[in-house]
Amino acid sequence: MISLAVNETIARAVEVLRENDHGDYTIPTKGLYPFQWNWDSCLTALGLAHYDEARAWTEIETLFAHQWPDGMVPHIVFHVLNDSYFPGPEVWRTNRPTATSGITQPAVAGFAVRRLFDRAKDKKLAAERARALLPKIDAWHRWFYENRDPRGEGLVAIIHPWESGRDNSIDWDDAFERVPTEGVEAYTRRDTLHADPAHRPTKAQYDRYLWLLQHFRALGWDNAKLHDASPFQIVDPGFNAILIRSAADLADLAETLGEMEIAKANRARAEKGLLAMERLWSDAHGQYLCLDRVIGKLVDSASVGGILPVFSAIPKPRIAAIAATIERIAGKARYIVPSHDLDDPRFDAKRYWRGPVWLVVNYMIADGLAASGHTQVAQRITRSSVDLIAESGFAEYYDPLSGEPLGGGRFTWTAAMVIEFLKSER
Repeated sequence: MISLAVNETIARAVEVLRENDHGDYTIPTKGLYPFQWNWDSCLTALGLAHYDEARAWTEIETLFAHQWPDGMVPHIVFHVLNDSYFPGPEVWRTNRPTATSGITQPAVAGFAVRRLFDRAKDKKLAAERARALLPKIDAWHRWFYENRDPRGEGLVAIIHPWESGRDNSIDWDDAFERVPTEGVEAYTRRDTLHADPAHRPTKAQYDRYLWLLQHFRALGWDNAKLHDASPFQIVDPGFNAILIRSAADLADLAETLGEMEIAKANRARAEKGLLAMERLWSDAHGQYLCLDRVIGKLVDSASVGGILPVFSAIPKPRIAAIAATIERIAGKARYIVPSHDLDDPRFDAKRYWRGPVWLVVNYMIADGLAASGHTQVAQRITRSSVDLIAESGFAEYYDPLSGEPLGGGRFTWTAAMVIEFLKSER
């Protein structure tokens, strides 16, 4: 790709970021997602930093301004009234000063803050802003292990599919069958007004999403109770890998800034988590699998969640095996990395997280592979991602077989990842 085309693509990506910028936070896209989402914001900050460092720090600071007293950072902050999204604050009823959801999302903030700090041109500003965020991110990490790893195993569980960031993954299907649908309050979805229903979760899945929400709400959103009370407890390797990477990065950053207690605590969390991850490895699949904590068994479902651990410092033989798995997948998909194994009969090229490609996932996988020396596979993922943008624009996700744009359009974190990919290529 010639430099002029690269510059034009970056300029178009910046346009998307600017149009979804609400001053001190971004929304993922107009209509479909009109509020601030947790891991969207943290990854979007990386794109913002390429043209406005101060604004990038503000993005993450705004998110953490709504951290709960127990340390949890909610997955949605409802800054304004907007009825284009369901379920809104009137359903969550978390009784926060600014309305939020009652569950969390992948803990990518530690990684994002370290990357912002390392790249900062204004080191004085970066040190000041990072130092203020360190204890807040540390408190979030502590919250995870206190509330989602009650037996101290070293791995945390999600208790609602929306927490995973991979909302509609095939990984959840079997465990989701345990979630009742009786007593779910009447509701009207909004997502299918903005995106093709064939690309979104089914009604049966939505009923279960809402049952869990109502169940947790009835418990007063008391995080000390929710894990054990949930019929859905999944140890997701991708979710844990992001937390482990963020803990390691936070430890490094804390050491740089002289915050040794924070560094020590997060280093210990990362080391324990990496050892525990071995329980999730599958030789047969050449990747990690989810664990259903309720029944104590691995979930036979080869998704991108089991590939994401390359983002953390897993053993080199595991990274090599996953790189080979990606190469195998690349022989079947026009674009990589699909969110599910194409050989699985449940694979769906167009439905939300059941097959499509997501650039944010590609970014984390490529980052981990490049750092571990698997540069060829990493570059293949990067090139596939950039090709998708050239062909299909800044969509929420893409069909790995055709490249068709799916879900929301002019999507913020997709644009941010494009800037990251293209800037790093130079």
